[in-house]
Amino acid sequence: MPRATAADAAATAERVLEAATARFAAQGFAATSVDDVAADAAVTRGAVYHHYASKPGLFTAVVQRMQQEVAGAVVAAAGEGSPAEALRRGSHAFLDAITAGGHARVLLLDAPAVLGWDAWRQADAEASAVHLREALVAAGVADAEADATTALLSGAMNEAALWLSERPGDAAARSSVHAVLERLLDAVAPR
Repeated sequence: MPRATAADAAATAERVLEAATARFAAQGFAATSVDDVAADAAVTRGAVYHHYASKPGLFTAVVQRMQQEVAGAVVAAAGEGSPAEALRRGSHAFLDAITAGGHARVLLLDAPAVLGWDAWRQADAEASAVHLREALVAAGVADAEADATTALLSGAMNEAALWLSERPGDAAARSSVHAVLERLLDAVAPR
């Protein structure tokens, strides 16, 4: 039997990751089995373990992918312009991105439990908190208050994302969250 090429292996790993992303987002970590992921990706259970070593390893890869997707949406939305406006656009984009496609379930509900609180906080700090802090300082938040402001605003946005994820398709709830976020940002970094 011929060995798979590197391109074949990468394609298999990607199929597995896509299948796992869909399953974890729809069902959560506990209700997702490696067998389900393998079946969805049309590979063997052994192929899943070959590429990701374990179910938690596969989940970690999904978390990393989703964090990159959310960060990409934030960076794209922040764009150019004044630091205060970039902070606003990025914050609103964060809420929209993390409440899309099961991201909130994976990143805010399952990840702290599966990865452990310390590992989740470290990953969050590296993926988004550092950028939020930089945006706050650039928008005029004093360096001495930047860490506390980052923690408070990040926590508020995460809670708002969880609240929105319990109300899928509720346009009034989404509008309300964005309006309240705007008032929080006015208090933190006035225009």
